[in-house]
Formats: sequence, structure tokens, C-alpha cells
Amino acid sequence: MMRLLRWIDGQLGLSRLARKEVVGKIFPDHWTFMFGEIALYSFVVLVLTGIFLVFFFKPSAETVTYGGSYAPLAGVPMSQAYRSLLDISFDVRGGLLIRQMHHWACDVFLAAIILHLCRLFFTGAYRRPRQINWLVGATLLIMAVTNGFTGYSIGDDLLSGTGLRIAFASALSLPLIGEFLAFLIFGGNVPNPAVIPRLYALHIFLVPALIAALLATHLGVLVRQKHTNYPGPGRSDTAIVGSRFWPAYAVKTSSFFLFVTAILAALGGFVQINPVWLYGPYFTGAATTAAHPDWYFSWLEGGLRLMPNWHATIYGYLIPQPFFAAVLVSLVSFGILYAWPFVVEKVTLDLDVHHVLGRPREHPVRTAIGTAVLAFFFVLTLGGIDDTLALIFGGRVSPLRDILRGLALGFPLFAAGVAYLVAKRLSGRPLPSDLGSGPPDHTGPDEPRTRASD
Repeated sequence: MMRLLRWIDGQLGLSRLARKEVVGKIFPDHWTFMFGEIALYSFVVLVLTGIFLVFFFKPSAETVTYGGSYAPLAGVPMSQAYRSLLDISFDVRGGLLIRQMHHWACDVFLAAIILHLCRLFFTGAYRRPRQINWLVGATLLIMAVTNGFTGYSIGDDLLSGTGLRIAFASALSLPLIGEFLAFLIFGGNVPNPAVIPRLYALHIFLVPALIAALLATHLGVLVRQKHTNYPGPGRSDTAIVGSRFWPAYAVKTSSFFLFVTAILAALGGFVQINPVWLYGPYFTGAATTAAHPDWYFSWLEGGLRLMPNWHATIYGYLIPQPFFAAVLVSLVSFGILYAWPFVVEKVTLDLDVHHVLGRPREHPVRTAIGTAVLAFFFVLTLGGIDDTLALIFGGRVSPLRDILRGLALGFPLFAAGVAYLVAKRLSGRPLPSDLGSGPPDHTGPDEPRTRASD
């Protein structure tokens, strides 16, 4: 066996490549680099818990009568999909723990991706030579949102069914291609027997495979390129400070994986999420209150609630309100996200290679723009739970919705102005000499790397 491995290595030079590109690579120790690792490890937990759930979930819209352990729904007609969710939650040993771990891992996965993209944006890590990884990250965000949507839509409970109707209406609102797209994705009008198997196939096969490919691409580019640095002693575009992958960083990141898994297990065991048994099965015309989609979709629902009931007719095609509130906002947002590195490069004429990050205080305009975008989506997220907010504060929904509409226009400008002034004020102050979490293990250029003196 060893002779075979040596022969393969002699042909491909894998050990030399591993020593050069992986084992000896230096990784920075700053805590903000952990967001990417949290995303990766959450995805691993998603896959592992998803494999468990596949054995018990039945992706079928066939109507059955419930006779399981949850007494309040005894004798209620429902789909096989919804019944299997109830069985997983109440009758499968460890099922509720794994199902809630799976759901929490999805939420943490998306949160980590967004925080990681925010770090890349505010520190300028999208500049050359990292535009490709920025595009990979933006695509990964879309795939993660898609997989989250397909995952909670296949349960056929009242909450997911309502969200599915909203998604169907949004797809249908597209001019020219709306009907064809809605039929391609949902198999016709919602609900129908084809929608759950279609979304299930997307959720467990196609989209996870694309996410895995994107993560592999992201890690491959990361290993091939130099890692970024925060400014500090020993750090430049040709030198990096941090821990060598083997053994120091490998031990750290393995421990961190166990820590992330433990946190997700604790959340799954002690913090309730998506209690489908409280919503009941989905029936057309049924409704519930104080139930909202996961946080990463609340901004889209907020746009639908806050957008006035506008519509337009262009060349005989009716363009309804959901197109402006959901589709157009999404297309513009992700279009700007994809184009941003290239627009900045065109405007600034900056064609240099950058391995040292820029602090947000050093770039007030970029900081202000990013803050304005985050403020806008924050207001839309509040709009997605406006009924709950009105209930909490004892007010009415209509006046609160008018206030949120005003905030959606004014608060981003205010937040951008404050961020700009704060960044300008801080830019003249002295900075800490070292932003790392502790003394560096190694410092030096990517090749060769030299031992740092204590």
C-alpha cells in the first residue's frame, strides 16, 4: 500500500504540493477571520444532521390522518410531509434535537456568511486579487438562502405554506417569464402535489452540491493566494503574521469545530425553533398570527408589507406590487453586490494587488455606504415583524407601518452620515499596534516562512 502511495506521489507530487501550499501556510489569528470558519462548520453540521433527517422525512403531499403522539392534532388530515415532521419531533428518538440543530445550523450558517461578507466589504478584502472569492461568496449567499427557503418550505405546515404562496406570487410577478418560471419551480399553482418533491430534490441534492462546490472553490483560492493581514508590525503585502497550519492552526481550528458543534447542539436541545406542531398543517385560506419566516427572509417580507400597493402596465404587461417589493429589490441588491469590486476598481483606478486590509476608519466613504445598506435592510427586517412589534408596544399596525416607511427612506442616510463622521474623527487618532489575539507564532513572507522571535 505504501509503495502504491509513493508511486502516486512520484507521479503527481502531492506531498510536495501539500507541504508548500497547505502544511506550511500561515493563517492570521484575528477573531474576525473566524466568521468563515463558523460558516464552514455550520455547513458540516447541516450535512450531518440532514443525513439523519432524510431517513425519516417523507416528501409527499399525499393526505393522511394523523394518529401520532401529539394529541392536539389527533385525527386531523394533513400531508405525509407534515406528519413525518411531527413524527420526527415526537416519536423518533433524538429527532427533535437533530431537527432543531439542523434549523439552528442553517440560521448560523447564513449569519456567518453575511458577517464574513461584511468583514470583506468594510476592510476592502474584495480588491485585487480577490474579486473571484468575492463573487464566490456572493453566490454562496444566494445558494444558502435558497437552501434555507426550500428546507422550511417542504414541511407543509401553515407557516411554510404561507411563505410558499408568497414566493409563488413573487415569481409570477415577473414580466414575460413569470408564468414559465413559476411552473418550472413549483409545478403549477401552489399548493399542488408536485411542489414538495421538487423542493425536496433541490434541498438535498442540487443546492447542497453547489454550496459544497463553492466552499471548495473558496478554500482552494484561499490556499493558493496569500492570506490577508490587518496592518501591524511585520505585516505587509509580502509578509504575513499568524499561525502555521500544522500543527498550531490545525489544533485551533479542530477545537473550534467542536466548539461550534457544541453550541449548535445546545441551541437544538434548549432553545425552541420552528415549532411546526403549533402552526398546524397548511390549508388554503387558513392564517395564523405572530409567526414569521426565518430572519434572513424577514427583510423580503418587510418589503412586501411596507411597499405601497403600486402596480404598472408596460406594453400591455401588468407588473404588480410583489415585483417591486421583492423581485426588484433582490435583483438590485445582488446586482450591486456582484458589481461592487469592479465598480470601485473602475472609479478609483486601483489596479494594485492588496494583501493588507484597510480599517473602516481609514475609508469613511466605503464605511458610510456599507452602513447605509445595513440600515436599509434592518428597517425592512423590522417591517417583516411589524404586527408583532405593534402587539409588543400596544399600538396599531398602520401607523407603525407608516413610520417604518419613513425610516426606510431616511434612516439609511442618517446612519451613513453618522458613520462617515465617526470614521473621519477616528481616522486621525492613533491605532493599536497589533490587532491580533495574541503573540504571533510565525511571521514572514508566504515563501519561505521564518520563525518569529518572542
